Order: sequence, then structure tokens, then C-alpha cells
Amino acid sequence: MTTSAPPSLPAHTTDEVRSVLADPLLQELHHGLGGPYHLLFPGRFDTNAAAFRAAMAQAGVDGQIYFAKKANKAAVYVERAAALGLGVDVASHGELREALAHGVRGTDVVVTGPAKSEQLLRVAVLQGALVAVDALDELDRVLAVASDVGRTARVLLRRLPSVQPHSRFGLDAGETEAALRRCADRDGAVDLEGFSFHLSGYDVRQRADLAGESVRLCRRARELGLRADRVSIGGGFAVDYVGARDWRRFSEEQRPEHYHAGKAFSGFYPYHSPVAGADALRAVLAATPAGEHASLAGLLRSAGVRLLVEPGRALLDQAGCTVFAVQGVKEREGYAILTVDGTSLSLSEQWFESEYLPEPVLVPGTPYGDRDGPYPACVGAATCLESDLLTWRKVPFPVRPAAGDLLVYLNTAGYQMDSNESPFHELPLPPKVVIEHPVDQSAAARPRWRLDRHP
Repeated sequence: MTTSAPPSLPAHTTDEVRSVLADPLLQELHHGLGGPYHLLFPGRFDTNAAAFRAAMAQAGVDGQIYFAKKANKAAVYVERAAALGLGVDVASHGELREALAHGVRGTDVVVTGPAKSEQLLRVAVLQGALVAVDALDELDRVLAVASDVGRTARVLLRRLPSVQPHSRFGLDAGETEAALRRCADRDGAVDLEGFSFHLSGYDVRQRADLAGESVRLCRRARELGLRADRVSIGGGFAVDYVGARDWRRFSEEQRPEHYHAGKAFSGFYPYHSPVAGADALRAVLAATPAGEHASLAGLLRSAGVRLLVEPGRALLDQAGCTVFAVQGVKEREGYAILTVDGTSLSLSEQWFESEYLPEPVLVPGTPYGDRDGPYPACVGAATCLESDLLTWRKVPFPVRPAAGDLLVYLNTAGYQMDSNESPFHELPLPPKVVIEHPVDQSAAARPRWRLDRHP
């Protein structure tokens, strides 16, 4: 065994996921699909959306939620957004096409991202989508498109955050003032609805401060006769993947010997967050921005400004997981190397030079019998790349894994399961399976499934 036991880091989960873990469905799906797959839980998406709406209502703030589509390519989440009356945040023509095709109205789409293509801008203006303008030359192109198609372009001006001056996104103070004057001079071609910003990280104070600054910019824009009645604070609402005690113990005890080949990482996503999801939005709304004497919620109400938020990961919290089958077990000194039937491209963190730390759940293919445990093992991919490991950490599994067992990585819907997927080695992309629990909650009622309609 290793000189010290690797710390365990179990993931939070839900009753819905636990019921699926205990159901023969997982093995049936693996047999039928012939490889790894993703599970999607649209009911959880609905629950998370309701929590964000409740946070706004409790603060007395008028607002709109846009699902950041980049967080997951599945069709079902866009379908749910349309059914719930949510907007969708897109950054490409393909994402815009998908949103419209699955029932989202053009007026409920916000188009973000830098240097948008002519095709994307044209369709956005024609459909009445809200466009977050990232640069002065982009504003000129939006105005040209609006003139060409005979429509008024709805725009937000994206500000460069003063706390992140080296960001490649947004307009600085001088550019913002120039953009305001161009909008005022082109009345009828453009409707300036307000301001937005892209802020990396999860700092509540910084987000509240920038939102307060944006409210002040709305007042400045109104002096020029512009509408300016909404502010987008983007996403950046953390997700709480693991418990506080487990995260603290892991952070204190983890060391290179707990990873295959002594692998070391420069940093990890903050997998435990004491203020996450809709609670993080509550915290932002309750904060008093720098230079103000009222909470952000109070500022928004008094200025008559609507709040726009663009959560991705936070709307997908507990809304999906990823399943691989163990194909082989190789013994090393004190631990095993498992090889599964997929790649780390379907668990994106590795390709960002980091590690997805919430540990997978072992679902036995056959009864445990007399298998020894706990048993540490890392998880390698079915490729020829030395560095292609899904989990470098030697996870302390309850028993020794065996070929035919399943590994279920929990809570992977937010960015993990498809951000970097590729049919490397001609391996097919893992299909997405939508899980729907029947209304009948009796013990005999089993979850139903269907394939997501995204190709």
C-alpha cells in the first residue's frame, strides 16, 4: 500500500441519482449502447431555474435568466429553457440555430462572445436577439447589418472590468463613451438596452461592484437619450460539488504520492463552495456596491434597471453524470490502474491541465463477493496517450474494481461531459441519455429513458 492513504472526496448527489445508481438500468444501457454514455436529468435543471427565479423575487428585483448554452451541447436543456420561458446565451451561429430550433424565441436570446461573425450578427438582428457588443468595430458592424436588413439592433455594451484590466473582453472607459455617442447618433438603427461584463471567477464583491458601476452607466446613457434599462452580470455562480469537511481534509492531506506517477497540479476548481448557485445570486443582490449606500437590489429597483444573469454550470448542478465501463485492471505497487472504455476528452478537466476531483462511484458488474477493500486506483483511458488519464488520483474505492464494473462520475453536466469531446481513435462520442422518472413513485416504478435528440 502507499505510505499514506489517499483522502476520499465523495461527491454530493441527489435521491434521483441514487435511485438510478441502484437500478439495473445502468448496466442495461451500457450493454445496449456498447460504450460510455452521459445521463441527463432535466428535472434538476427545472429545479435550479426555479431557485434562481426565487432569489430575484425575494430581492424584489425584475430579471431574466439566460441559460449559457456553452455549458452543455444537449438539446434537452434548451428545450427546458424554452418551456420554462428562460432565455438562452449563445456565442455562435450554431448555438443560435439550436436555440431557435428548440423553441426559444429570438427575443429571448442574448448573443455574447468576441468578434461575432457576420452570419451570426445578421441572424441575431433579424430575430430580435440582444447582442452584447464587445468592441467598437463590432458596434460598427452591428449598425451596418441593422441598416442593411432594415431592423433596429438591440445591444448591450460589454465593459472591460476594472478589476481584470488585462481581460481580452470588453470596452474600456474611453471606448464605452465613444460607443454611447455612436448609439446616440444612430437613433433608430440601434436600441441600447444597457451594459454587461465578463468577469472570471466567483468573487461576490467584485460582481456586485461591477453591477453597481453598470447601473451608474445606465444613468449616464439616459442623459444621452438612450434607453439603458438593464444590466447583465453574466454567470460565475459557483457549484458546490463536495462537502466542506471532505474538501478541507483533501486540501490539507493531498500530496503527489496520492497521484499516479507523482503527478502534481498547479490548481483545482473550488469543488466546495459555501455560497453557491442561487444563493450566490442572493449574496450579490444583498451586497452594497463600492461607492453606494444601498444594496445592489435596492439600486436596481430605484433606477428601474432589469437584472440579466447567464448561469451555465449552476443551472446544470446535479443535472447529469457520465458512465464508463472498466475494461481492464493493471496492478502496480500498492494501487491499480483501471482502463475504461472512453477518454478524458469526455471529462474535460484533464485537458485544462487539472483534475476532476469528485470521485466516481463504483457500480459492480457482478456481486462484490470477497473482493478486498478499500482499494486505491487511478483511471486511464482506452487510448495510446501516456497522459490520457481520467483520474490521476488514486481513488480509494470500497473494493478492488474489476472488468465489467461501471464508474459513474457524478455532476458532470456543467462543462465536463462534452466541452472537449472528440472522436479520437475513431471512438464514437458517448451518447446522451435523458432520464425521466415516472409520476408513479411506487417501488416498482422504474426511471424511463430516451436518447437526447442532438446529433
